[in-house]
Amino acid sequence: MRPVAVFGPHKLADGSSDPQVGNVDITKVEGLGNVWDEFNVEKYISLQPDLLVSSMYVKGALWYVPEKSKETIEQVAPTAGVMLTGRSATQVIGKYEELAKSLGADLQGVPEAKARMEAATKELAAFKDLKILMMSGGADAMWVVNPPEYPDIVHLTENGLNVVKPSKVDDGGFFQTLSWENADTYDADVILYDTRTQSLKPEEMLKKPTFAKLPAVKAGQLYPWRAEAPFSYQGYATFLEELVSNLKKAKPLQ
Repeated sequence: MRPVAVFGPHKLADGSSDPQVGNVDITKVEGLGNVWDEFNVEKYISLQPDLLVSSMYVKGALWYVPEKSKETIEQVAPTAGVMLTGRSATQVIGKYEELAKSLGADLQGVPEAKARMEAATKELAAFKDLKILMMSGGADAMWVVNPPEYPDIVHLTENGLNVVKPSKVDDGGFFQTLSWENADTYDADVILYDTRTQSLKPEEMLKKPTFAKLPAVKAGQLYPWRAEAPFSYQGYATFLEELVSNLKKAKPLQ
């Protein structure tokens, strides 16, 4: 079973696959939109899909389905939305597994990937003494993420990681916005930075003086956070194995 089209981030500027698209071969599917608020409704209708699947951070709002086109899109075919907020990654992956089974998908390779994910998960408890800050960088601000709102971070904290929780969060509850001048608001031994295409790269963040002076940054304990890793055992096995490998290099700084 293969998707006929994808929407949301799937292609990088150089034409290669965005990590968020997982193992979908983007040369064999139609692209309906690659950025926020972009969705080619006419092309979608022409494909005559049987089902549209997306995630939801807010109940009833399919991720990357534009509000302005929602009614038309939902008239074309049934939709299935999997809620992310307030759930752990294992719960979300379980929901996608249920959906895949109901659609008759071939689950070859799933037991092996699940075993890899479980093995990497068991290693997380070894890093309980590290204080970890998870963040995303923008041109004028940095965002400290709020762990309970993200399935991947819920998975990390439930299995032993000590992730900084901001003392106050913006409306919506997903993060706290800080100016770069206040990048030192929270102490951390390790900083995990958002690797998505809309976020600043490490070399760009290092141009911010307050960020560059942070103990974790000076110690070289700045590692990637693969935000929005595909919700599959394979996607999470890869995400967790890389994270464990990086955390093995880190040490407490206080």
